[in-house]
Amino acid sequence: MEIDEIFENRKIIPERLLSFGFVRQNDGYHYAAPLLDGRFQMSVIISEQGKVYTEVIDTVSEYAYVLHRVAEAEGEFVGRVRDEYESVLAAINNACFERDVFKSSMAKKVISHVRETYGDELEFLWNRFPENAVFRRQDTEKWYAALLRIPKRKLGIDDDELIEIIDLRIISEEIPSLIDNKKYFPGYHMNKKHWFTICLDGSVPAEEIFCRIEESYRLAKK
Repeated sequence: MEIDEIFENRKIIPERLLSFGFVRQNDGYHYAAPLLDGRFQMSVIISEQGKVYTEVIDTVSEYAYVLHRVAEAEGEFVGRVRDEYESVLAAINNACFERDVFKSSMAKKVISHVRETYGDELEFLWNRFPENAVFRRQDTEKWYAALLRIPKRKLGIDDDELIEIIDLRIISEEIPSLIDNKKYFPGYHMNKKHWFTICLDGSVPAEEIFCRIEESYRLAKK
């Protein structure tokens, strides 16, 4: 697996790098780990922007080893090197990075608002759909919001551009007067009698979205 694939849609948390064992230097954060009981030395450098670079050195020959990054390279030995190499990167990924799927300024405002107001973090529940996530109440464990990236066409808009959306709960009686297919859409991938969708493109102001989130949070208590 390529490095960019492992760290795709991930954001660096610098303070966690230091706790993990990285050392900050002029060109970024440095970390070293032995592979195969010291037969190889793996070096990891992470830039301030979160770009990850690696090198594996054969401690006997002191030459760089690269077969672990060649997809066509097979065999038990290279497989062991590759497994340990990827395990180190996976540990760094899990400990020092966080999900960064939603890029729009409105989505980031929503995530920050929910974190500060309700203390909740996005939960990415589906491996098959890594760009879908939910917020849920801690007391009832019910979802009150879902963030997704979908083509606009899924909402009935004649455009294949990807857009970030939020699904929220609503009292069913309010749906007919709310849905206008401009600012408010039928709940995408949700029960359309109880959920609706907002595009996080600025068509609905942040404060209005926050009020809708508050109502959805309240409805998730039942």
